[in-house]
Amino acid sequence: MERPPITSTHQTQFHGITLEVMLTELSTYIGWDVMASKVPLRCFIYDASVKSCLAFLRKTPWARQKVEVMYGFNLHKINKAKEQEKKAEMAAIAKLFK
Repeated sequence: MERPPITSTHQTQFHGITLEVMLTELSTYIGWDVMASKVPLRCFIYDASVKSCLAFLRKTPWARQKVEVMYGFNLHKINKAKEQEKKAEMAAIAKLFK
């Protein structure tokens, strides 16, 4: 079965989120190894960096689309990790003022 094309709804889902933010959050919260296993792109496998991946993905629409889909699938996990970090930070601040 063929996957449905990405519609304007998918595109607006990430309105305001740049490709750089997507790559930074994906690499921080799931890691380059997991990214490479899900979407085997050379820029994820060899000497992975946000800068090198941005250069490739900006020129390659099909690869960018795969990264956007991967970001969508991991968005809940990323947001949950950010929330936990924020709680830990607030707890550390609260300890300082005890």
